[in-house]
Amino acid sequence: MNVPVVNLSNQRHLLHRVRFQLLGGLIFAILTPALVRVAFNPSLVYDQTLRATMIAAMIAHVGGFFSFRRIGTFPGVAAAGYILPTFALSYGIVYLTIFLLRIDYSRFQAAGSLTLSILWYFSLNLLGRRLDPYNLAVIPGGVVSRLEAIPGVNWHWLVSPSMIIERVNGVVVDLRADLSHEWERYIADQALAGVPVYHVKHITESLTGRVEIEHLSENTLGSLNPNQAYIKIKQVIDWICAVAALIVISPLLLLVAIIIRMESSGPAIFRQERLGYGGKSFTVYKFRTMTVSSPEVQNIRSLAVTKPGDSRITRIGHFLRRSRIDELPQIFNIVRSEMSWIGPRPEATILSSHYSVSLPFYRYRNIVRPGISGWAQVNQGYVSDDDDEIEKLHYDFYYIKNFSPWLDILIVLRTLKTMLSGFGAR
Repeated sequence: MNVPVVNLSNQRHLLHRVRFQLLGGLIFAILTPALVRVAFNPSLVYDQTLRATMIAAMIAHVGGFFSFRRIGTFPGVAAAGYILPTFALSYGIVYLTIFLLRIDYSRFQAAGSLTLSILWYFSLNLLGRRLDPYNLAVIPGGVVSRLEAIPGVNWHWLVSPSMIIERVNGVVVDLRADLSHEWERYIADQALAGVPVYHVKHITESLTGRVEIEHLSENTLGSLNPNQAYIKIKQVIDWICAVAALIVISPLLLLVAIIIRMESSGPAIFRQERLGYGGKSFTVYKFRTMTVSSPEVQNIRSLAVTKPGDSRITRIGHFLRRSRIDELPQIFNIVRSEMSWIGPRPEATILSSHYSVSLPFYRYRNIVRPGISGWAQVNQGYVSDDDDEIEKLHYDFYYIKNFSPWLDILIVLRTLKTMLSGFGAR
């Protein structure tokens, strides 16, 4: 028997509706500071500076809202933690533009709008998580049992097509499984009723940020091809930002180099051959963090891997690795178009040759430029064995499949958090 549409509702809670969030945010964050100022000085109703500031705040608020929504669609995003940096970046860009154009603006209105924007969406996030948690119904069959290990979702396991579960956000099914006619009719009914139906593989990727590589095929690789237009746009942006960064931080680079030379003998810059974009080898530059007496890489695979607590690491090397400052010389690689700010980490050539033999499709990760930071680094940290490398490949393929500016922005935000926490440092 088919389940009536009303028994499996996909109605979204008011707090999650775009119109309520955006319009409410604009009214609360833009009008409130303006009304406070007008209450103390009614003549400001006709003030051009206040109007210009309100228009700028509206642009910044809308930009922050849609950026936050796009970033929030990626897995593992604790949404509340990205509200402040996303809106701070959006407001910062808009008001920096106003400042450079020498347009007068109200600092009170600008700061008040930013503060209330963050407060509004932070409150909505907390209330939404309490009142409307994420619920998914699961149709039995195939490999859906592995969903139990994925946290952060209320899984509702269906027993029969007549089972009623109210207010779910979607239905998950293994479409490759041998399903009965009753379950097939059930899936069709839910799709016609507007309930999202997800293939188990897609929902797993969405919730874990990993692409399974055990059953990749030629057709799968075609679906993973990154956006070629964005590759070219990103290369231009990378180059401009790298040149600007070199101009700004060149004194810091010189200071770090001097400290390294003072602590131990040997060059300040460490060079290593790594595999890059298109499978071509290049020389990567990093600050030396190990003693020269124990080379950081030789023609021995074990010496190319840094273990936790490695005795070869110098005192200043520990700090450089934890803060990721040792990666800064790779800005020169970006200027030379060999690397990007964000992308899969380039692997040492000797290790890449080893992994290419033991891991299927390993070289496919070189279809995009390697980066100083990447999706695998902010989720997993550094790796030291084959099992870790397989895990990293799952994350790298997810990045390639979802290659976009929004994912890059998320990685930048997570990288800043990683630099402060030292996550994954060796």
